[in-house]
Amino acid sequence: MAIPKKLDQNTASALRSILLSLNLPKKRMIIDLDNDTVEVEEDHNIDDLLQWAGTLTSEQAKDLQEKINRNREEDWD
Repeated sequence: MAIPKKLDQNTASALRSILLSLNLPKKRMIIDLDNDTVEVEEDHNIDDLLQWAGTLTSEQAKDLQEKINRNREEDWD
């Protein structure tokens, strides 16, 4: 289990600036310096996703499913 550490205001501000310059505006993420990766936590919960799924047209749903499949394939490669 990870133990959170408090950052001073200047460090937090500098990190926000760096992350914004990398187009990572999310507030919660995991930075893995060993693997040089950033994992961004999604802002949406499953209830939001299920609600939105009901508002998609069949074409939008098909397009979304294709994008998800492509992303899954890319993540595993």
